[in-house]
Amino acid sequence: MPLIRAAAVLCAITLGAFAQEKPVVIAASTVLDGTGKTIHNTRIVIEGGKIVRLDPKAQPITYDLRGLTVLPGWIDCHVHLTWHFGPSGKYGDRNETPQQAELAIASNAWLTLMAGFTTVQSVGAPGDVPLRDAIAAGTIPGPRVLTAVRPLTGRGADTGTPEQIRAYIQQVKSQGADLIKIFASKSIRDGAGPTLSQEQLNAACGEAKQLGLRTLVHAYKDAVRMATLAGCTEIEHGTFATPEDLELMAQRGTYFDPQAGLVIENYLKFKDKYLGAGNFTEEGFKSMQDVITADHEVTRRAFTTKGLKVVFGTDAVAGADGRNAEEFIDRVKDCGQNPMQAMIAANSLAAESIGMQDKIGSIAPGLQADIIALSGNPVDDITAVRRVAFVMKGGVVYKNVAATSIPEYAGVQP
Repeated sequence: MPLIRAAAVLCAITLGAFAQEKPVVIAASTVLDGTGKTIHNTRIVIEGGKIVRLDPKAQPITYDLRGLTVLPGWIDCHVHLTWHFGPSGKYGDRNETPQQAELAIASNAWLTLMAGFTTVQSVGAPGDVPLRDAIAAGTIPGPRVLTAVRPLTGRGADTGTPEQIRAYIQQVKSQGADLIKIFASKSIRDGAGPTLSQEQLNAACGEAKQLGLRTLVHAYKDAVRMATLAGCTEIEHGTFATPEDLELMAQRGTYFDPQAGLVIENYLKFKDKYLGAGNFTEEGFKSMQDVITADHEVTRRAFTTKGLKVVFGTDAVAGADGRNAEEFIDRVKDCGQNPMQAMIAANSLAAESIGMQDKIGSIAPGLQADIIALSGNPVDDITAVRRVAFVMKGGVVYKNVAATSIPEYAGVQP
């Protein structure tokens, strides 16, 4: 992290902590509350890192965000903060030192926070645990992190009888998992075939539920229905799911997180950095290119399936950190999602899906003061999600860009 950036972060943390000794008041002309409501000309009062009330007459004003659009910090239900490009510029750089890896991961966390994402689920690497704990302790800046530690992949040590799978789930919980990540299908680069039987999925999701853990399942084709029948919490991707599969998910209350574009676009953008690592082959990249249309189709159908809870997640990997909001644009422009629904998907609905609706996801008394502000209103122009001018997490301000300080904010009057 450049020294100037580190100094700015330290200053923001120090000032934010000091400010919490007395009430903080944010003046806002337009607030999207995270549940679909728009509130005009109000002030948000914060004490001890939490929202205590909305009071149009509260004084004195600490942060004047009038002229911007204020909303809860976004939640990304699916990222991989530990994925990064090494010193050579390539993914999977074997000559990278542990210190270089740690800096790259910390940078990913910083970029994600600066993009307006104050909570993420980073699903599938032991390195997520120290990152989560360091951010929670205030040692480094970043979004609030929930982690799956290690995924159940359906191969190697975590493949076996239902009893063995239950034991694996117990082990991952003991290692600090906040949720369980399950691969019920192979990668799209490997043909997307199933990796677990119905009995194995039943055991995995059943054991996780017994332990009080949610399950997030990577699933394509038939595995979508299988994971739904197994009572798993959330389905990721869902490519090639049928309309009947989506209806079953809606009936069962299963959350769905399709990817409308960012993850594949990111892989293709950085093809030269990925090519040659693992299953990132020419054939694999062709498979990803070919699946974009199918991804759009299932995402469009999801938005029109009555009662289906479609949450926001990006599957952000190396190269995508800090660009998570591009997924909003893909969902709205390429797949027809209503812009307000896109915001809800990353706010109150995402919070509900991760079991934190009583803490984050809305601008309401009693909730954490996770608040961001945009130049422009995403309901009118979805590209406003690229213009994050203010980021507060837990009452601490990490970003506060003056509305006229950079060209894209020109003309905005705070």
